[in-house]
Amino acid sequence: MELDLSAFAGRGAVAGVSSRGERELAATGATVETPFRIASLTKTFTAAAVVRALWDKGFELSVSVAEILPELATALTVEQVLAQSSGLRQTVEAAEVAALGDGDEVFLEAAKLVVAGGQEYPPGERWAYYNGNYFLAGALLARLTGGSFEDGLQELLSAAELSSTAFTADYPRARRPSGGLWSTVPELLSFCEFLLQDKGLLAAISTPRVSTPLSYGLGWAVGPAGMLYLNGRLDGYRAAMLLSPEREWAAAMLVSDTDALPAIAQYLDDLQRPLTGVPMAGLIDDFAA
Repeated sequence: MELDLSAFAGRGAVAGVSSRGERELAATGATVETPFRIASLTKTFTAAAVVRALWDKGFELSVSVAEILPELATALTVEQVLAQSSGLRQTVEAAEVAALGDGDEVFLEAAKLVVAGGQEYPPGERWAYYNGNYFLAGALLARLTGGSFEDGLQELLSAAELSSTAFTADYPRARRPSGGLWSTVPELLSFCEFLLQDKGLLAAISTPRVSTPLSYGLGWAVGPAGMLYLNGRLDGYRAAMLLSPEREWAAAMLVSDTDALPAIAQYLDDLQRPLTGVPMAGLIDDFAA
């Protein structure tokens, strides 16, 4: 398959497809190795890293957050946090978290702020997109791995043999677990291929944990035909990924245009439609990243 990015001329754009390990890549206004901010796609890395760290310590996803972080008075489970079904009231703003500074303690301090907001819904009742869930996930990963959040995430990046996926100093540290990574399309495809090879981890993240108002696993939304999807946004950047566990197929796209999501959604839909026969553009475009 030859990828045509003519519709993205004038913008930096990179797209790639992996089909059972066979890849096709294309770029315009950039190279295929150009790094972009991947924004909320970071959550897929954080979720996978937390799951691996839980299992390494002998915990199940149903473990209470308070068992790992006894400083937090909450009955939430790790599963509910990663599935964005915690029901936490969305009280913590980005600026408040950024003001915590750059020390190793910021992840736990951010988690305390999130939990202090209390509950808007009963845990596990419904999905609601909230970066605060992943601030909390960052503190969990740090505690589980005995170092910083970044140290814990690096264990996953090393296992997946990713060398160009990293943080930079210009993003508030406590916000990193929800959206701080830079990466490239080839490395996003490598991450998807890594997940496809680890059947246990793949099953954990792709199993729907909540279905209202949308179906969501751990870090990924779950669409028709089992297609995993999500998008991310930061000023000047849009990112999106699709992953089909059944077909061992993945696609990723990075564009240097905050407003490019409708075009990205349609482009990725066109790529996957011959595989599944189901429309995905609206789901990708509507996802609340």
